Amino acid sequence: MAQSMLNKIVVNGACIVGIVGRNVGYRPTTTIKGYATQLKERMLVPEEKVTKSVFMSQSTDIYANLALEDWMYKNMDFSNHHVMMVWRNEPCVVIGRHQNPWQEANIPLLNEREIALARRSSGGGTVYHDRGNLNVTFFTPFERYDRKYNLELITRALYRGFGINATINERQDIIVSGTASKLGRLTAYHHCTLLVNSNKEDLKKSLAKREHGIQTKATPSTPSPIANLSELDNRVTIDSLQTAVGYEYLRTPALHLADGGQSLINKQRGFQFINPTDEWFPGLNNIKKELQSWDWCYGKTPEFTVSRTFPVPPELLAPALVYSATQELVINMSVEKGLISDVTLSIPPGLVESGFHGQASVITHLKGKRFTSEALNALEEAMLTKRSNSDVKKLDDREQFVAKCFDQVVNTN
Repeated sequence: MAQSMLNKIVVNGACIVGIVGRNVGYRPTTTIKGYATQLKERMLVPEEKVTKSVFMSQSTDIYANLALEDWMYKNMDFSNHHVMMVWRNEPCVVIGRHQNPWQEANIPLLNEREIALARRSSGGGTVYHDRGNLNVTFFTPFERYDRKYNLELITRALYRGFGINATINERQDIIVSGTASKLGRLTAYHHCTLLVNSNKEDLKKSLAKREHGIQTKATPSTPSPIANLSELDNRVTIDSLQTAVGYEYLRTPALHLADGGQSLINKQRGFQFINPTDEWFPGLNNIKKELQSWDWCYGKTPEFTVSRTFPVPPELLAPALVYSATQELVINMSVEKGLISDVTLSIPPGLVESGFHGQASVITHLKGKRFTSEALNALEEAMLTKRSNSDVKKLDDREQFVAKCFDQVVNTN
């Protein structure tokens, strides 16, 4: 079925491009048990028999493009056909598989501006995407994964096309991009984010790191310099970069960096438009729905704790009493799978003596709630329902202070 669906004709201006199923190399998903035997038995073809394609995604939806990456990783055979996919997205923040979104991104700002947050299946750090950057994914068999080859190929494209001398740092990142990879038993992919004319101000605001009391073993991002390629050379556009990198890929042999020129380009399968939909790639929508889910984007976060201390304003303390120490409200939370698993609320004497007694009710109502504004709604409900007078529908000043403190724990960046 997948092969027939891939026999699509795509029209882009005057260019008509077809993707033929037998050339794409569709492989039904293999069971884990069969991987070892399959890997042992398969024989990879010599370098000169490997062909290449450049796939150009027609979607700018981050979830569709990540789902396409995953679909290709699971279903395609790259043993004699290597693929480079180029793709763009509307504004979004993409975190690595083992990262904490509350620590890596400005979640309140993303929610306010309706900027999508997505978690990749691959590792690595957090990146910001918009229509001003180009994402490049290299697919190969596991045995032929070569991160340095991919990055060197991009630097060659930048130099050949624009005379830009890009460097690779000690982490094997191009200084103007972010990279990550995923290695499986049979297949591997490596993707890069190249900044062309991305909105750097939005990037900085969206990736503002949270430093307010989170303790976690989640993978932290390593900050990198931010530079748009268009600032280095105004000839660099998304289209011109896509063309330069694509042709560099097609003119380069599969396993070593050399210039095969036009003769090698002529032997390749060329540029091919693809549409990441269920019609083209059966089962892709199920992958996309999973990647969009709260349980994946936030619920996959490694366990973490948050501890914050808030001085109590003098006007909220019991009048006519003098305290020997600063009166502070201390909030400690443990969060597992994105849900609040434990809460410790230390109420200072001055706040208790002034009339606040909602500690037990607050803790009971918060457990099991998402580490989002859902927890704040539960907190307000807890403080209202503990009263004997059920007609009171407004928090008093002390309760509003406690609620504001919880809001800062959950939503402050």
